[in-house]
Amino acid sequence: MIDPLLIAGSPGSPYTRKMLAVLRYRRLPYRFVQMRKALETLPAPKVPLLPTFYFPDDESTLVPMTDSTPIIRRLEREHEGRQVIPGDPALALIDALIEDYGDEWLTKAMFHYRWSFDADIVKSATVLPNWFGKPLTDAELKTMGDSFADRQIGRLGYVGSNAVTGATIEASYQRLLAILDRHFAVHPFLLGNRPGASDFALYGQLTQLAMFDPTPMGQATGKAPRVIAWAHVMEDLSGEEGTDWVDVCHLPTTINALLGEIGRTYVPLLLANADAVQHRIGTVSTLIDGRVWEQAPFPYQAKCLAALRSQYQALDQSAQARVNHALSGTGCVALFADG
Repeated sequence: MIDPLLIAGSPGSPYTRKMLAVLRYRRLPYRFVQMRKALETLPAPKVPLLPTFYFPDDESTLVPMTDSTPIIRRLEREHEGRQVIPGDPALALIDALIEDYGDEWLTKAMFHYRWSFDADIVKSATVLPNWFGKPLTDAELKTMGDSFADRQIGRLGYVGSNAVTGATIEASYQRLLAILDRHFAVHPFLLGNRPGASDFALYGQLTQLAMFDPTPMGQATGKAPRVIAWAHVMEDLSGEEGTDWVDVCHLPTTINALLGEIGRTYVPLLLANADAVQHRIGTVSTLIDGRVWEQAPFPYQAKCLAALRSQYQALDQSAQARVNHALSGTGCVALFADG
């Protein structure tokens, strides 16, 4: 009998939703607590992020761990069966690239829509505080909601949403909806008949974009109904039995289009951000999709690029060649050209 994994988070956190869906699919028992309650009784992580997993060390002391990507890899190592990382290391890199795009680029759309449009701000400010696990009076809700909204709106520039970048973010989200809606007309998941880490990453962001926030949800309803349905299905895949992945050398045309979207948007940002972090430049400035993009440097995304490059460098020549073939013409090869 496996002891239940202890996880703390919130329904309003896309990464919490991502990881809960992973645990359900992998049929790993877990115990979920609201983050507020966890902070009262459990050790605090160095950086308070959602979700937080608590893994026992050799002395059975609970040690907090955040960041969904390394947590997924740890679970892959420690628990056999129903893995979400493809066995083919070349396809695993494609999966990791799409996962990173979901976690680090698509979240910009989630944050942008949630805190840039009046209807979305009002809904988030009045609903999200109630997800902290504590009953609130009307006065408490208004105070907490106003404070929370002010704080999150103030962080828009940090995640990359501003007057210069807003149009780029919105156009990218709408193209993604179109690509995914075409894909899910034929395929149940991104890379085969079973979900990968990339599916769960996109799902996590879509729990907010396509299932909660009014403006992006309305766009999904009008343009991509299959995406909404897919996100609901992804929530609990504990009964899913698909076993086969696609051949990395014969990716669906819709996945080629998705990789092209990643190359069009996320790749230039990753490269420009890494350069700014390395040279301690105060502003990331580049062109994305023909528009100027400016934001503060984000050291974590420089680590994301380093991790992808490290995974690529660990491949043998045959696997690297298959990755290069899969990424040819998408703009994503630039990530590994000088890595």
